Amino acid sequence: MESTSTLSHPLHTHQSKTSFASLLLGIPMYVYVVAICSCLVISGILWDIAWHMTIGRDGLFSAPHNLIYIGAAFAGIISGFQVLKTSFWGNATEKGKMVNFWGIFYSSLGGMFCIWGGFAAGTSAPFDDWWHNTYGLDVQIFSPPHTVLLLGLISIQIGAMIMVLAILNRKEKVASLTKEQNEARNIRLRWIFIFTAGMVLATAYTFMFEFLGRWNMHGALFYQIGSALFPLLIIPFSRASGSKWGATYSALIYMIYYITINATLRMFPAEPLLGPIANPVTFYQTTAFPLLLVFPAMVIDILTTKFGAKNDWFLAILMGFGFLATFLIIQYPAGNFLLESPYARNWFFQSDAWSYSSSADWEYRYKFAPWDVTEGIEAWAKGGGIALLLGILSARVGLLWGKWMQKVQR
Repeated sequence: MESTSTLSHPLHTHQSKTSFASLLLGIPMYVYVVAICSCLVISGILWDIAWHMTIGRDGLFSAPHNLIYIGAAFAGIISGFQVLKTSFWGNATEKGKMVNFWGIFYSSLGGMFCIWGGFAAGTSAPFDDWWHNTYGLDVQIFSPPHTVLLLGLISIQIGAMIMVLAILNRKEKVASLTKEQNEARNIRLRWIFIFTAGMVLATAYTFMFEFLGRWNMHGALFYQIGSALFPLLIIPFSRASGSKWGATYSALIYMIYYITINATLRMFPAEPLLGPIANPVTFYQTTAFPLLLVFPAMVIDILTTKFGAKNDWFLAILMGFGFLATFLIIQYPAGNFLLESPYARNWFFQSDAWSYSSSADWEYRYKFAPWDVTEGIEAWAKGGGIALLLGILSARVGLLWGKWMQKVQR
């Protein structure tokens, strides 16, 4: 006698599959996984930095390293699986949406970035362990193994963005979804893109933190590096997101994410395990309060909306100037507050965070050191002019990259 249990009933099974597909809104599972991986890798990096600031030397398979490895490995493995699945079991329609390479394999462009990024991140792990064993604890973020890791992680995050854009730009309608569900699908894809863009901003800031910390905010070099880096990232997000406030939302996600991760880390007890200990700490020490990029990003979005159809060189000049002016007006006084104010020394603004290996009584812990401050109109005119030029060039490249992002479909 056949069981009438609803658990094994064909109709129930079909409904379960339909319900799950509706939950995904026709977006491939690997897109969700890679988007999560883009968050895991930078979370592991921030945890690793906090570990170095608080505990000291960590092993190859320390908890933060494992989180990075998991994120990088899953992004690479699921992208590799998708390549094999499409190449050997995919139909002509599926292969037509992919990039053909080596005459055999078919992959999304974003998947290729993720595979390379996963390989690079995995390669950097034993390289970093050997580096520590040979030269000791890192004193800089940009050591050779960290540079390899950076390239790998950025590749994974850019791959996640491109995966989403390829689907979004094809403007497909999923036959099994209603009109309302297809509209919701497009909205979700835009938000996944904005989320992954926020993770790219977080990673870029983290790896440039040595030059973009609160101690640097009164120096021209800070604004030169910021103008060279951030328009290159923010402008494509504004142009390619399909949202009027795409860059603003991306910058906001970066800020919320950064505050949340660091505030969470500070809740956990930890103590130094490697001498010399100049500053005994009892909980995780973290990097810094994020840059207030949401304000220049808002200016970028407004300029994109008002002048997006203009000549790109004209738009690059506007955006380069708009970014620098807003960045300087907002970030310069923020530097005073973050570095000097007692009200910034808490779990939210994190300005009391200090490495165990640095003296707690250092003269310039809570004030600007003379060598980090640019003084005089002439010095600022020269430094600001260089920053403006870098910002315009960065904006021009960003506009090109954003235009390419609008066209990618594979």
